[in-house]
Amino acid sequence: MFIDHHEKHLQGVRNTIGSLMTPVIYLADLPNEFFAWGGQSLVSRSQLRQENQRFKEEARVLKSQLQKYIALQAENSRLRNLLGTENQALEKRLLAEIIQIDDDPFRLDFVINKGTTSGVFEGQTVIDANGMVGQVETVFLLTSRVLMISDARHAIPVRVARNNVRSVLAGSGHINQLFLRNVTDTTDIKVGDVLISSGLGQKFPVGYPVATVTEVVHDPGKAYALIAAKPMAKLEQLSSVLLVWKDKVLIPRPDSTNAKSEATDG
Repeated sequence: MFIDHHEKHLQGVRNTIGSLMTPVIYLADLPNEFFAWGGQSLVSRSQLRQENQRFKEEARVLKSQLQKYIALQAENSRLRNLLGTENQALEKRLLAEIIQIDDDPFRLDFVINKGTTSGVFEGQTVIDANGMVGQVETVFLLTSRVLMISDARHAIPVRVARNNVRSVLAGSGHINQLFLRNVTDTTDIKVGDVLISSGLGQKFPVGYPVATVTEVVHDPGKAYALIAAKPMAKLEQLSSVLLVWKDKVLIPRPDSTNAKSEATDG
């Protein structure tokens, strides 16, 4: 060993042995590398799932906000200003998950995971990313029961987006079928018309899409037309919904500021 240390006679042998041992070293370290890679992969997948869920929730809220454009909110705001309306409202939204669907064939409702502790109240409007779902029927501490718009007990004031014709849209008891009540045979309503919430009765906010007209039947012997519609909300595919309510804020009239300044100047 002393001679080899100085003369380097076995350097080639050691290099050969080192080369042969390299794969063995890699194989011995392979389990550690595998578990380290697997742990990083699991963490990355978990983070991606969380981010994906967050993006989906944000998308639902954004799509629900886009529905308001159907109601021509800009025009409504201009008209309110012309009328000098003081109390306007900012809409708030709360995401809720569906935890139970009623299996009673004569009831179209479901239970969500939000209750009085989250600020939910009876009569509160419920929507999804596409349109009106229904309203809160009963509230408990941690859960609430929501009545769908297609339930036979439900009705909502609507208007036709095309020409502003007003009517009442009632549930039929079938999840994808609604009917307009007491529409005279000469009323201008066509297949494909979009029905939006009119806000009459102040139970539902103005301007949310509710349904699309699917059938118009005129019977010469009857005073009223038979008009059927389909909900715009995907009632059969719901897994989560948005609860909507108004947060009133005081907005001073344009002329009140001028009046105060004039009084001060005087």
